[in-house]
Amino acid sequence: MGAKNHAIIMPDADREDAVNAIIGACFGSSGQRCMAISVAIMVGDSANWIPEIVEKTKGLTVGPGPENHDVTPMITKAAVERANRIIASSESDGSTILLDGRNPKVEGYPNGNWLGPTIIDHAKPGMPSYDEEIFAPVMTIVRVDTLQEAIDLINAHEFGNGVSIMTKSGPAARKF
Repeated sequence: MGAKNHAIIMPDADREDAVNAIIGACFGSSGQRCMAISVAIMVGDSANWIPEIVEKTKGLTVGPGPENHDVTPMITKAAVERANRIIASSESDGSTILLDGRNPKVEGYPNGNWLGPTIIDHAKPGMPSYDEEIFAPVMTIVRVDTLQEAIDLINAHEFGNGVSIMTKSGPAARKF
């Protein structure tokens, strides 16, 4: 099925809960778990929360797991290289790198498989950051106007594994 999991963030969701949840769901386990959220679909005015997501993500620490860091090493050098290739594609495909986690310096571990939290905004189908399974601490943000657009976007994606919605609306949750 592929681990390209989407989360729809509706503008009526509790802002603080949604921001914290999407950061944890994307960057926990360095994005290297089958159920990690790799795509945040911001519906309507929830896109106004993106600067807060970026600022809070900047506070995540990168380092070895035994020292209780938020983002730990990736599993292999090849995994880091693959993620770096996908991130680099965002420099020319029309999306925007809001937070670039490539090449972090981790004291005492100069040769580690490090990739810091990365956020790519304005992604859409046809872009590697949206189309490809990334399995890394990378959040790809897609902006849409309506819940139906978000649902259609998810249903059209080649991969699927898990999906979620953040909303206070019973009707939106039932439609989802």
